[in-house]
Amino acid sequence: MAVDTQLEAHALGVSESVVMGVAGTAPAFSIAATTATLIGAVGALTPASLLYCGLIMFGVTFAYLHLNRVNPHAGAAYAWVGAIFNRTLGFFAGWALLVASGVFMVSGTIPAATATLTLVAPSQAAQPAVVALVAAAWLLVVTAVIIKGIKLTSYSQIAMTVTETLILVCLIVLAVVKFGAHPAHALSWALLSPAAFTPQLFATGALTALFFFWGWDVTVNLTEETRDANRAPGRGALWAMVIVLALFMGFGAVILLVLSDAEIDQSSTNVVFAVADKLLPRPWSYVAVVAVMLSTVGTLETSILQFTRTLYAKGRDGMLHARYATLHPTWRTPWVATLVIAVIGLVLLFGASFFPSINAIIKDSVNAIGFQVAFYYGLAGFACAWHYRREALRSVFNAVFLVGWPLGSALFLWLIAAYSVPTFDLTTNLVGLGGIAVGVVPLLFNRRTAQRGARLARHR
Repeated sequence: MAVDTQLEAHALGVSESVVMGVAGTAPAFSIAATTATLIGAVGALTPASLLYCGLIMFGVTFAYLHLNRVNPHAGAAYAWVGAIFNRTLGFFAGWALLVASGVFMVSGTIPAATATLTLVAPSQAAQPAVVALVAAAWLLVVTAVIIKGIKLTSYSQIAMTVTETLILVCLIVLAVVKFGAHPAHALSWALLSPAAFTPQLFATGALTALFFFWGWDVTVNLTEETRDANRAPGRGALWAMVIVLALFMGFGAVILLVLSDAEIDQSSTNVVFAVADKLLPRPWSYVAVVAVMLSTVGTLETSILQFTRTLYAKGRDGMLHARYATLHPTWRTPWVATLVIAVIGLVLLFGASFFPSINAIIKDSVNAIGFQVAFYYGLAGFACAWHYRREALRSVFNAVFLVGWPLGSALFLWLIAAYSVPTFDLTTNLVGLGGIAVGVVPLLFNRRTAQRGARLARHR
């Protein structure tokens, strides 16, 4: 690899990979944005839904872990799917991530802006135009940090993620102490049984539950900037999944312990603050708002990292224009790719300012992202199973962790995505399906440009 296209190598360690993976899933933000919707779908089975969807996601995690050992690449799923199947499928695996990350510039920055306004100007927190303006400010700040360098990004991520996690753990412990004896909803171990679900009930909540876990794979997009690149990013992703699964299940149970159905419905995307408000007197309950704000900014940061590293990898490999592989001469960050996602985010935020409500923005973007994530995670699972298919007969471990679990997870993700499409409204389908389909344009354009360049080179 040429020196001028080399990211800052060996900048991150295993512990930083774990932090990045936890931050990527955004525990407080995910809980705040989607738990009320999940409870509305499956009720007291919410912790069980998170458990089983988490186990499904572990299959994808194992796929990433093993594929990263073979080929540590900033493009991750894009590179692996392209090498194992073909370059077109690889292109769309990466394109789905790019589109999902672009859409997340709205669903990620809006809650950060709402939390900020709740702290400093509560009367403006429900005004879409004002929220979009503050969201744009957050986007620009995070963009500047990421361009400045991966170490600065890592330091800020550690501070935000540790604080957020401690707040959530304290709220879980306090809720069990105060409401364990007289819960708003009666919980039992029997509710964790798979038999408690019907197939339709499980499928109804699955796409929402799976959105909780999106983002841990940022550790593998940072593999070229991590020490022990073949192993550390995969381990970081695995430990991050263990941590966030515990947090999601714990807080899902806490919401059911503390809040009634009416309170959950009324709180919607402020459900974490609603829990804190019943556990702590004001202003102490505002620690929940701080947690959501830090979580949202943190996952916005990791989402931009995933976008930029994937776009950088595609530019470096010739699948998109080489300009996207341009690195800052001092900070070794893909600054052109970072500016691209910032501009996309600003444009989408301008459009979001015309939505009738904040909840409408979050709902449509979360569903669209869930579909796109299921698509590219599924491709990675299929790629792992196919690559290791001959290893499956060598041991039970290989059969389960290299082939069976990744393959089962991939099949489930694609089935849930297909099941969900008829339930989406027009906006969600246009963003979710249309966002992937429009990738045909840059694919064909870049292919034609490459062919023209090859012809010119032959005639010289």
